[in-house]
Amino acid sequence: MEIVFSFIKSAITIMIPLFFAAAGGLFSALAGCLNIALEGLLLIGAFSSLTVFYFTGNIAATIFAGIIASMFLAFLHAFTSLKLNANLFITGIAINLFSSGLCIVLSDKIFNTKGVIVAPNSVSLLNLYIIFGLILLVLSRLAIFNTPFGYRLRACDKNTDALLSLGIKMRFYQMTSLLISGFFCGLGGAFLSLNLGAYVPQMSAGRGWIALAVIFLGAKKPFGVLAAAFIFALAETFSNYAQGFWNIPSDFILAFPYICTLFVMIIVSIMPKNRQIFI
Repeated sequence: MEIVFSFIKSAITIMIPLFFAAAGGLFSALAGCLNIALEGLLLIGAFSSLTVFYFTGNIAATIFAGIIASMFLAFLHAFTSLKLNANLFITGIAINLFSSGLCIVLSDKIFNTKGVIVAPNSVSLLNLYIIFGLILLVLSRLAIFNTPFGYRLRACDKNTDALLSLGIKMRFYQMTSLLISGFFCGLGGAFLSLNLGAYVPQMSAGRGWIALAVIFLGAKKPFGVLAAAFIFALAETFSNYAQGFWNIPSDFILAFPYICTLFVMIIVSIMPKNRQIFI
């Protein structure tokens, strides 16, 4: 029983930053401007949070710093792509590369190291993030499907002619969606570094890219995103546990979460829309 509890706790821990990144990316995906900069937003959120926590030890200031840093890069992404008409995907890749380089430079200047930065003390935010994540999940569901903002946001991708006929500025909703993705990634990045009690270079480790798959795996619905993130987290937790129990090539075990994700995506894609279980 203790092993099962430990397994589920590990899966939830892995799921949280992935879910927050995917939940934020969901808004931009619904607005027709898929945010591929989630990886960089997570990373800058993790670094900024750990930096503030290292010097202040204040949890509120720490999480706020992660949110502000991530939203600033999201704004930069939105401004260059939507206002200056740069290619959305090229700008997203540029943000990812910029975030990675910026963290290295700042780490060298502030901590005199380009390696691991260890926090002076540890803090557990798992329970807080579970509660906060569920609240944001419900609010996101209501905002997307039960408010004028949500209707207009989804129309940016599905029915742009209707928005234009009503004189509604589509770019405003797209920019807002990218800022929302920055907000969520800031929260996810803060958890990533605080839960570990350290900042590790490139610690986002592809979670931003996986979050993009989670968005589509979850059928672009908030509760679907939660389910998809948990499926991937379960698969990754299983692969972590399996490495010490079975004599299976490590490459296959490490690839297991991605194989499971691909398999589930295939199943969901061939299911009739009226039979999909996601809310």
